[in-house]
Amino acid sequence: MNNLAKIFKTAFDPYFNAPLNIWEKFAQSGEAIETAKNEIIKKYGDREKYFYFILKGSGGIMLYQNNNYLCIDLCYDGDFFGDYFSFLTNQPTHFEVICFEPSTLFRMDKKNFQALANTEYGRIICQTAAESLYIHKQTQQLELLSKTAEQRYIEMLEKHPNIVQRTPNKYIASYLGITPESFSRIRKKIT
Repeated sequence: MNNLAKIFKTAFDPYFNAPLNIWEKFAQSGEAIETAKNEIIKKYGDREKYFYFILKGSGGIMLYQNNNYLCIDLCYDGDFFGDYFSFLTNQPTHFEVICFEPSTLFRMDKKNFQALANTEYGRIICQTAAESLYIHKQTQQLELLSKTAEQRYIEMLEKHPNIVQRTPNKYIASYLGITPESFSRIRKKIT
């Protein structure tokens, strides 16, 4: 548990520097689980039961539309993960959540999440998590509107140099809003 607490502290310190014992309580509110490559942890049309944090691994959030999956988010070590909208509203959504590689996830159910949110530090942690997710989404939307797919891919490579080894190309292309063929051309141009 102490190892988990240290991971959370490191991940959250830039946003909220809480003492280690707070993160130990946070870690006790959930559990670490292992997933397989390509494991779907939340299916299209289901309700999200857990709040996830990726300890190690990668995954994506897919929107099912017109008999096709569009990748709306890519997540890696140290990221929040899952269908947060469904988790908060307790409603089924058109999102599917998949792990691209064998992953270790920390998950917390709704009951423990709400209990945590009712504590002094828990409110701050939950607020920080929500703010972090909001900032991530706003940044993503601004980048989609102001940068080319090539520029966004170069920035992705800077943050995650081994993204191509960890994420199927079709999902990277979908996330960038381009076809797999266009993505292939960008990759050849950059290398």
